[in-house]
Amino acid sequence: MTDSPRPRDTRTALVDRWRDTLLAVRSGATGPDPLPYAENLLARWDEPQRRYHTTAHLTAVLDRIDTLAGYAADVQAVRLAAWFHDAVYRPDRTENEERSAALAERALPEAGVGEAVTAEVARLVRLTVTHDPAEGDGNGEVLCDADLAVLAGSPQEYAAYAAQVREEYGFVPDEAFRAGRAAVLRQLLALPRLFRTPHGAAEWEARARHNLATELELLGSTSDPR
Repeated sequence: MTDSPRPRDTRTALVDRWRDTLLAVRSGATGPDPLPYAENLLARWDEPQRRYHTTAHLTAVLDRIDTLAGYAADVQAVRLAAWFHDAVYRPDRTENEERSAALAERALPEAGVGEAVTAEVARLVRLTVTHDPAEGDGNGEVLCDADLAVLAGSPQEYAAYAAQVREEYGFVPDEAFRAGRAAVLRQLLALPRLFRTPHGAAEWEARARHNLATELELLGSTSDPR
């Protein structure tokens, strides 16, 4: 039995992934040292108000993008979008995606990324507001599927995810949280498809819908005074 990776090992792996992606996007062009940008982003992902939207979530999304890479037109842009999609996260605010996209629009040109890739990254980050990419938007489908794949975890994994979300919204009273969370779950269940890539549809759709329906049922039973 091997020991679990230490936090420093995980951080080093993320820095390496950022560097590799940024250098690939530059296509050999020179630019600033990637490390300060990685450190800035990781500091954001490590902020104390986060319970679910942490570096563990970032790592999971990057791993799922690797699984889905063949469906993307520009997988490196999708990977950069993963780094930025929750880079600004305050659970008490509603403009996180827009602020994260604006951060990408400022930081990426400084880091040596071209205009077209920067624009695509910002577009993808904004797409995570709705997780509703247009038909044929391979990059959007990969990012959204990778971000939503947590919904298809085992019962234990899904329960841990739901508990972390509740912790992030600890400032919201129970009754208000249950009402808001139930609305989100109903909205997701009403979508004709949660996952757009063939892999996501085949491997994640059924389990995700089961988990969402189970949580919705539990929220209803919790709020029932009888």
